[in-house]
Amino acid sequence: RVFLFFLRNAKKDGGKGSNMANQLGTQYNPQAIEGRLYEKWMAKKYFAAKIDRSKKPFTIVMPPPNITGQLHMGHALDNAVQDCLIRYKRMQGYCALWLPGTDHASIATEVKIIEQMAKEGLDKRDIGRGAFLQRAWDWKKEYGGRIVKQLRKLGASCDWDRERFTMDEGCSKAVTKVFVDLYNKGLIYRGDRIINWCPHCKTALSDAEVEYEEQQSHLWHVRYDAPDKSYSITVATTRPETI
Repeated sequence: RVFLFFLRNAKKDGGKGSNMANQLGTQYNPQAIEGRLYEKWMAKKYFAAKIDRSKKPFTIVMPPPNITGQLHMGHALDNAVQDCLIRYKRMQGYCALWLPGTDHASIATEVKIIEQMAKEGLDKRDIGRGAFLQRAWDWKKEYGGRIVKQLRKLGASCDWDRERFTMDEGCSKAVTKVFVDLYNKGLIYRGDRIINWCPHCKTALSDAEVEYEEQQSHLWHVRYDAPDKSYSITVATTRPETI
């Protein structure tokens, strides 16, 4: 409908608009437009949030994608929704900030780095802690940078001058402070718990990082005697460590 309206008005304009219409490509070519347009947006700081007390603030903190590789369709969908919201709020006159960043995902990233080293015939115990950490930072630079480039390619209207990484010194100190404050207020506590322990990585794993499988096990019977030996209670379990 818009195109037909354009053609009708072009005819009224003595054919000048018609010549313009003839210059339009038959297909949309994003490579010829989107990169150049995005660089213009960046140069003019269109997405930079400036503190303005006269406007209501509106902030979105990007759920930081893991630096384990590159973005997938889930990231594209999620960030498209955030982009729509932040642009809408900007047009409404809010002081809008979309804060970008990436996440360390240390255990998953370590696995990726170890796999990469294995192809080189190396083991992390052979190169030492310092050299391994350097490899980790090199990985972050390569894959974290790739993710940022992908987000820019999507046209994400983030304030890139405020980009953060969860292992940045400021972010790390903030996390430590919050945990200490919560502990001092009695809202969180420390205690002995049964955890998922990886004997290969020598570290604890969350439930989300564990792959469960059924195995043939052994049933342990543990007898608890009364202090005066007058009776006893037997408890059966496949996990004696829990009792």
